Amino acid sequence: MILTGRATLLALGCVPLAWAAAGWGWGVVLVLTAALVAVVIVDLGLAASPRSLGFARSGETSVRLGDSVTTEVQVTNPGARTLRARVRDAWPPSSNPQPRAHRLHIPPGDRRRMATELTPNRRGDHHPHGVTVRSYGPLGLAARQCTHQVPGSLRALPPFHSRRHLPGKLARLRELDGQQRALIRGQGSEFDSLREYVPGDDVRSIDWRATARSSSIVVRTWRPERNRRILLVLDTSRTSAGRVGDTPRLDHSMDAALLLAALASRAGDHTGLLAYDRHPRARVSSRGRSMSMSTLVQAMAPLEPALVESDAQGLVSTILGGRDQGRQLVVLLTDLNAAAMEEGLLPLLPALTSRHLVLVASVADPAVAEMATGRGDARAVYSAAAAERTRVQRRRVTAELRRHGVEVVDADPEHLAPALADAYIALKAAGRL
Repeated sequence: MILTGRATLLALGCVPLAWAAAGWGWGVVLVLTAALVAVVIVDLGLAASPRSLGFARSGETSVRLGDSVTTEVQVTNPGARTLRARVRDAWPPSSNPQPRAHRLHIPPGDRRRMATELTPNRRGDHHPHGVTVRSYGPLGLAARQCTHQVPGSLRALPPFHSRRHLPGKLARLRELDGQQRALIRGQGSEFDSLREYVPGDDVRSIDWRATARSSSIVVRTWRPERNRRILLVLDTSRTSAGRVGDTPRLDHSMDAALLLAALASRAGDHTGLLAYDRHPRARVSSRGRSMSMSTLVQAMAPLEPALVESDAQGLVSTILGGRDQGRQLVVLLTDLNAAAMEEGLLPLLPALTSRHLVLVASVADPAVAEMATGRGDARAVYSAAAAERTRVQRRRVTAELRRHGVEVVDADPEHLAPALADAYIALKAAGRL
């Protein structure tokens, strides 16, 4: 039983009456008290039972981080009394549910829907804690409360902020594809179409049979082979938990990976995903054409950094032992941490680069570059020295990676995604994919 504010106000209103009746004897006071308790009990007894209610949840089950979605709960009153209730559909605070509670008035045998708007500020799966119903009596003096578990879930997907760069990168890709169709011919290329000869075309591209049937010289156009395989590897170890700005490194890496995946799918290449720290956390195969952006986003959504050191040996073994045995572009999104790289990945690079083309992409912290310029006082100078040491270590690791034939992209969060896309386009233009 829950007493409401009305019951408290009624009790306070009876105090002067009880004080006046005290002169008549304590028996009158006890009668007034008993009458007040009886009214509360009767009001509670007339409240509809919250335990007998029926619930059904509906609505969207996924939303991009930062967007809003509505979830609905249908409440059915099978009892013989009217339900006067305050109902709360409880979600985690990171889901930002609005409104916090609903007022419902449901006649016997009827049903009502209540809608709650959710705006998650944390990526991953969100689950409701329960639907709490507080059923009031006709006078609103007392209430009966019960919590029901109504299953449901909402998956907050990566926001994909870098999609604004996609049109420009696609334009560059189409321009590159057009140049290759006109100029590239030889091993590893596919016939595309016929067109008239223009000065500068390779004479070896002339189709003499088509020319004989035409009044002008006709050449064949070629395009580079498609269906290349790209494996996006997300490092989910402790270094991915570090925040750059207000966002973990892992989320910045996801954003860059999504732009590259969208670009590669438009270029006709197949993209797979591997999330790894000490064990595989997510895996999406690049075989076939069934993999879509939605599959990739759904696989990324529940990933969280694990506060453990990355197992570089296990990562390389997993990549080399995957189903895709052919040569592929392995894009490793990790931190250029000198200690982790020198003790983990660097000694294992020859085994990986002998079979695959490797590209390492890392998020650089703009705060480190800003700190390196500090000269205001002694503390700022020491901070600048530490920041400069960090930058030197990153440059040393970058040079060592490139010495092993690894492409490296090291950029701040704002420029990482477009820089990674540019590196992919450059590899396509050089015919290295």
